[in-house]
Amino acid sequence: MDYGTLIGNSFTYVKEGVIDKMKTWLLLVIATLILVIPLMGYIMGVYRGTTPAPEVENWPKLIVDGIRFIIVSLVYEIPAIILWFLVVGLAFPSLKNTPAGMISGMVSPVLIGLLAIVVIIITLIQPMGLIRFARTAKFGEAFNFGEIIATIKKIGWLSYILALIIGIIVVLIPGLILEAVGAVLIIKLLMPGVVIAAVLFAFVLPILTIFYARYLTRVYESAGTAS
Repeated sequence: MDYGTLIGNSFTYVKEGVIDKMKTWLLLVIATLILVIPLMGYIMGVYRGTTPAPEVENWPKLIVDGIRFIIVSLVYEIPAIILWFLVVGLAFPSLKNTPAGMISGMVSPVLIGLLAIVVIIITLIQPMGLIRFARTAKFGEAFNFGEIIATIKKIGWLSYILALIIGIIVVLIPGLILEAVGAVLIIKLLMPGVVIAAVLFAFVLPILTIFYARYLTRVYESAGTAS
């Protein structure tokens, strides 16, 4: 797998489809400000392999697709959410010198380890499930783990995991820079800084999100999978 080509293709996709089209970019900023739901609907279009980047239109469909995207994402994350609440819940009695506290003190590390494993599994499976869902429009296909695993095997587990790591790093770096700039603005300017940081966030988030969505789509398509 040529990771440089994947990154270059994804950047070109965003540049030509969004950055060079100010109207599209501004509409995506508006979509981001509306609870991000329409932006997630737009990402569904990217996952379908639409080339060049889709236009921002048919807002009811964007909202419906965005809600469906969020529902599938939440279903994937339910096991991690449950484990997280269990870890947090057990953290309180562990501070007390009681039998319950001693038990929770022993159980918590196990749950934390289990939580880490579950998060890793979700991180590996969820992207392919979401793309499969976008292309088939069937909720069941989002959780067709047999086909999802088969797709990853075609890509190659090592190649796939490395692709995810590289993609996350490429997106994480500007994301961290954005957070740092936002924090400085808020500290220095207080409320005006909050507004400026929010606007800056709304402009940059669509770019990073669409870049990563296109990147994942190209990874998915490298398996030769049409749907």
